[in-house]
Amino acid sequence: MAADDNLYGDIELDAHGMRALAHPTRLAILLRLQRHGPDTATGLSAHVGVSPSVASWHLRHLAEHRLVKDAARQGPGRQRWWEAVSGFRFTAVDDDSADAARALTGVLEQLDGDLPGRWRAEVEPHLEPTWRRLSGRASTLIAVTPAELESIGLAIERLLAPYVLRRDASADEWPADTRDVRILRYTMPELESDSEQS
Repeated sequence: MAADDNLYGDIELDAHGMRALAHPTRLAILLRLQRHGPDTATGLSAHVGVSPSVASWHLRHLAEHRLVKDAARQGPGRQRWWEAVSGFRFTAVDDDSADAARALTGVLEQLDGDLPGRWRAEVEPHLEPTWRRLSGRASTLIAVTPAELESIGLAIERLLAPYVLRRDASADEWPADTRDVRILRYTMPELESDSEQS
């Protein structure tokens, strides 16, 4: 997608940024800030399994790529508070960025593990009937051109943009029954079959 199609205001990583984020601890810190809001290196260290000084080093590295920034002071003392700037996205545009994207994707998948399985075991049994009914999965095979697939991706982002951006507002501005919902989307083109190649 073109840069002006970035409806969520995500940070668009180049190959250097992808490689920087393809570190399990660094990525865990960023995901923690995105999910739970501002924190200090000390607070984050307990959740990502490193010392506060190592967490601080990773935070500074994330800041170099504009993925985190200083947050407003959250409490007493001189601790430095950090917050995630926004989401991130990455696209392979050449061999160098393809290698970097593959590395970052591998770390993302490593951290996610069996995310749907964990959700099914730990969350789904405790959901109210309405939320349980609305949850689920779909696996749909479509026949499209590259341009059509790009158009579908942009249409999905346009549909989701108001709800993604709602997270930037204070939670007391959300409708009363609002809660976080994770939507996983994998776009996996198949290899050409022998009949298509002939």
